Formats: sequence, structure tokens, C-alpha cells
Amino acid sequence: MTGSTTRTTLREGARRIAPIGAAAATFALSFAVLSRQAGFDGISAIVMSATTFAGSAQFGAVSVLDTGGSVAAAVVAAVLLNARYAPISVTVGDQFQGSPLRRLLEAQLIVDESWALSRQPDGRYDRRLLLGGGFVLYCCWVGGTALGALIGDRFGDPERYGLDAAFPALFLALLVPQVRSRQALAAAVVGGAIALVLIPFTPPGVPIIAATAACLIGLVRS
Repeated sequence: MTGSTTRTTLREGARRIAPIGAAAATFALSFAVLSRQAGFDGISAIVMSATTFAGSAQFGAVSVLDTGGSVAAAVVAAVLLNARYAPISVTVGDQFQGSPLRRLLEAQLIVDESWALSRQPDGRYDRRLLLGGGFVLYCCWVGGTALGALIGDRFGDPERYGLDAAFPALFLALLVPQVRSRQALAAAVVGGAIALVLIPFTPPGVPIIAATAACLIGLVRS
């Protein structure tokens, strides 16, 4: 009975996340096409998606490299963008059991969407919903990247299709749901201002990293 319930819950997580998975695959295809423009080959893009599995961090790193930034700046930008997963993982950490290897592999499926999907009305999180949804998203993300790597050359210049707008569109999509208070709005405005001021004077990638200092505004209680 327990095994049957587990399978049912995993399938439910997969079913609920399916519409988002389709969008993720399309976005992953865009990532593969744009990463080639930044100097990645197809295999590198696929490996990055399979091991990183974080759209914002991947786009952030590639955008830094595409504008001539250093590898170190790209890595720092990616780490900062993924820093939110530290507190997210703490909220669901007690749901993951077994060997360290098993927990490590399952934790790879903790992303914003699967985490939000797994939250229950009582504030707890259902690990099986998270894994079911996360697995579908992982397959869609890596599969979409692979498809983009295979047929990316047929697209030609990404700007013809507006794919060059994927970077700002992604970060805008991440930003809007977070601006729910005056502090959040202030942090967004200050972060944007920092980046705009530094772009003409600093190496590529530095404005992105420096702009994250605006998050310190959130530490000031109103």
C-alpha cells in the first residue's frame, strides 16, 4: 500500500508540473542556442544543464561570458543567483532520507517550481510531489537543451527570433513576483541603478555581481 501511494504521489507531482515542463523545454532550447553564441559547444551546454539544472544561474553565467566577462565572474554570478536554494533546501531537508548519495541525487530536483508544488496547506512539504515534479522538469530542461544543441545551427542569428531577449526576460520574470513590499521594490531599483552606473566603467560581469549588494536592503527592518 505504501509503495502504491508513493507511486501515485510521484505521478501526481509529474502531472501537476507538466505545463511548466513544456515551457521549461522551450526555454532550455533558447539557452542552448544562446550558449553557442557565447562560445559553448553543444556537449558543454548539455552537461551544464544536466549538472547545474538552474535556468537563472545558467543564463546568468552565459550572459557574463557572452559580453566578454571572465570565467570567475560568470561563476560568482551563478553562485549568487543560486544562493536562494540554501534556505529553500533547509525547509525540505528533513524530508530527504537514506544514504548521502541518494540525498545528493534527489536534492538535485529541488528547484523553485518543484519546491512550490510540494508545499502543503499546513506548511509542510511532500517529498514525493517534489521529486515527481522535479524529475519531469529535469527531463524537460536537459531534453530541451539537447534539442537546441542539435538543431541550434538551423536558427542562425538568435536575434532574428528575439532569443537575445531571453536573458532580460528571464530575470524580469524572476523579479516581478518578488516585488511585494517597499523593501523589495527599493532593492530592485537600487540593484538596477548600481548595474547601470557600473556598466560603462567596469569589466563585463562585475555590474551583475555588484548589483546583488542591493539585497542588503532587505536586512533593514521597517
